[in-house]
Amino acid sequence: MKVLIADKFEQSGLDGLKAAGCEVIFEPDLKDDPLRDAIARTGAEVLVVRGTAVTAAMLEAGALSLVVRAGAGYNTIDVAAASRRGIYVSNCPGKNAIAVAELTLGLILSLDRRIPDNVAELRAGKWNKKEFSKARGLFGSTIGLIGYGNIGQEVARRALGFGLSVVVWSRRFAAGTQGADLPISILPTPEDVAEASDIVSVHLALSKETRGLLGESFFARMKKGAMFVNTARGEVVNYAALERAARERGIRAGLDVFPDEPTGATADFNSPLAALPGVYGTHHIGGSTDQAQEAIAAEAVRVIASYVTTGKVPNVVNLARSTPATHMLVVRHRDRPGVLAHVFDQLRRVGINVQETENVIFDGAEAAVARINLDGSPSDGALAALRGGNDDILDVRVVPL
Repeated sequence: MKVLIADKFEQSGLDGLKAAGCEVIFEPDLKDDPLRDAIARTGAEVLVVRGTAVTAAMLEAGALSLVVRAGAGYNTIDVAAASRRGIYVSNCPGKNAIAVAELTLGLILSLDRRIPDNVAELRAGKWNKKEFSKARGLFGSTIGLIGYGNIGQEVARRALGFGLSVVVWSRRFAAGTQGADLPISILPTPEDVAEASDIVSVHLALSKETRGLLGESFFARMKKGAMFVNTARGEVVNYAALERAARERGIRAGLDVFPDEPTGATADFNSPLAALPGVYGTHHIGGSTDQAQEAIAAEAVRVIASYVTTGKVPNVVNLARSTPATHMLVVRHRDRPGVLAHVFDQLRRVGINVQETENVIFDGAEAAVARINLDGSPSDGALAALRGGNDDILDVRVVPL
């Protein structure tokens, strides 16, 4: 199987793919039209990317059947276009959670102790202990987490170690319940978390539901002078509202992500928000540790190796949660050639579409039962044609779903 890798990828991952019998094409600087052309030119069946955008035109250009995002988020991939073409999209969730959590705590500590400003002054030849000895300290404060997946949970563990109380808003937990094995409190809304917290940290995936979720009403509920950290996705936050909060209410911000980030690894970048005093920005490096990248590479190899050897794809993000199926056709039959072909042909004749099929073989491989999910119910006449058109069909019945 041909695997095109269009981004930076660890050598251990390249070696693992080759060991799995894949033909690896490693062109880590591909993007835009050159990437589309490479997909067509190589005939690759699998595409591996990190931050590179994958468009509908790319998905239509060649013979792709699987796109692997070597990371957690997959908002840079046109998942809808992949679904229309029956192309699996898979990711590597949780493998960079510790790295992002570590950067989150680093930003919080930097905001409290103004570490970057300390360093800048010393490098400029200035000693100012009087100014930089001013800090509140973290112990006894409350941190609010917006989102409580793999990364949010790792942040909570580290925050508890610093003596912080943890409150959470998450779509996964109802307000008033307890989250997993950690002593946290679940609050009803993001605004409730904002009001209760001295520090807020965002750990949401980007989706149509979360885009722009944290805006004016959220920042209005934050305490004056509180900290706000975003290591998730820039588009989850209304950065204009955050900039106003920073200017007018003294909100201090640590930001690893921005809504208008450059697409390349190096570029000019000007952000009025990142230039403000009390705002520290980093270069979307949350998951960029050697440990995290090795773990992600290993997971990408596991996904692709499973696809090669079993046809099954772990971590698929674009399979339907439910289908239009309304009825199940149960066909008990002798396990002979042509039986299922006859069934499918009869369904085609009456305009009923097959959604899912399972054929279970009995001991001895003499008989089987096919369970076929349909988007409609066959008529009595269609069922009679099914039963009577092939002597190897033993029984047919329909079960409403």
